[in-house]
Amino acid sequence: MAGEFSADQIEDFKEAFGLFDRVGDSKVAYNQVADIMRALGQNPTNKDVKKILGDPTPDDYANKRVDFETFLPMLKTVDGIQKGTVDDYVEGLRVFDKEGNGTVMGAELRIVLSTLGEKMTEPEIDSLMQGQEDENGSVHYEAFVKHILSV
Repeated sequence: MAGEFSADQIEDFKEAFGLFDRVGDSKVAYNQVADIMRALGQNPTNKDVKKILGDPTPDDYANKRVDFETFLPMLKTVDGIQKGTVDDYVEGLRVFDKEGNGTVMGAELRIVLSTLGEKMTEPEIDSLMQGQEDENGSVHYEAFVKHILSV
């Protein structure tokens, strides 16, 4: 998507934005901004969204609202953030590959997902890991990364 958005893209974004307007004032709550961005194919971290929104308080998240004209530059900012590549993620998981055979223990991966970076919840991890572990409880991490990035 990088660069300028086309008129068609902006129309699509505006339509999706409107679906999140629960009040009918053509605005959405701060706490919906990350969800809208994700619905539009972006994958900002919570930290990125917090920074873009100007480090809002919990009260701001619940009560402040943003219109589409304010949202679009935020989306453009997120679109411009450099994203990790398959190789970046594979390299990061290779650290946990103790036997050098392209696998990591599923249990260890679960611990990493729940304790490092943006911590995931148990249900999120279960959903992500579903069908990824072999009969030995190992995860082929290159296939795992490709699967996640293709979803």
